[in-house]
Amino acid sequence: MNSDPGVTEPPLSLGFSPCPNDTHIFHALVHRLVDTAGLSFRERLEDVETLNRLAMEGALDVSKVSYHALGHLRDDYFLLRAGGALGRGCGPLVVARGALSMAGLRGKPIAVPGRYTTAALLLRLFDPSLDTLVYLPFHEIMGAVARGEVAAGVIIHESRFTFPEYGLTKLLDLGDWWERETGCPIPLGGIVAKRSLGAETAAAIDRALRESVAYARANPAAAKAYIRSHAQEMSDEVCVAHIGLYVNDFSLDLGSEGEAAVKTLLARGEQAGIFPPSPSSLFAL
Repeated sequence: MNSDPGVTEPPLSLGFSPCPNDTHIFHALVHRLVDTAGLSFRERLEDVETLNRLAMEGALDVSKVSYHALGHLRDDYFLLRAGGALGRGCGPLVVARGALSMAGLRGKPIAVPGRYTTAALLLRLFDPSLDTLVYLPFHEIMGAVARGEVAAGVIIHESRFTFPEYGLTKLLDLGDWWERETGCPIPLGGIVAKRSLGAETAAAIDRALRESVAYARANPAAAKAYIRSHAQEMSDEVCVAHIGLYVNDFSLDLGSEGEAAVKTLLARGEQAGIFPPSPSSLFAL
């Protein structure tokens, strides 16, 4: 039993990744350093593609998911406005061992960090003929490209900062392509809450999460030990750069610009036949 009389039982299952931006954002929430409106959470840290699949199975009450996965989840989950990764200059990169052209990759194996990742969606939107995809955990992609096991890879997270160490060359910044194509920032991952929790509970989670982001930004050192415990193989410099790239004003609240970006991505995925349209409202309130 929970000893805090202000916290309800049972706790809600909460999924997010061990990446520094997520542990930075969720630290205050899971450690009850902000008002959680009587809610408690049992965290589960997994790779984002694992989270995507767990959400599709309905195994998590609240979770970080790729915006690609959201296209398949809209009838079962609300999108929250706080806690996500959306911005400019932070999109997935296509890398290879040499200065290849994107057209030259047609028919060749390209590693992507999961079937339902936004990285995979962006590659399909950029050029549907790049369809010889190999699904690998994100941290295995650069090694596979460097060893010649695949012709190229789509990299995310801290790989943006470390790919030159593998002797790799950037062929395309898919986020930059998206921004030029649409004028929108790139929606990478968002936080969802089960519709079965009810709109009021989802809204309360959203408010608590917004407070958690605000706490993290106001107290950047508070979560350092928690962040480092889940990013032991990452240098301090890369860890700080990772948070700086993926945690921004959109993490506090999508706002009108962020909402427009999400709806644009979902609409383009629908038009491409990647996921079906949904009649459900995107947000709880």
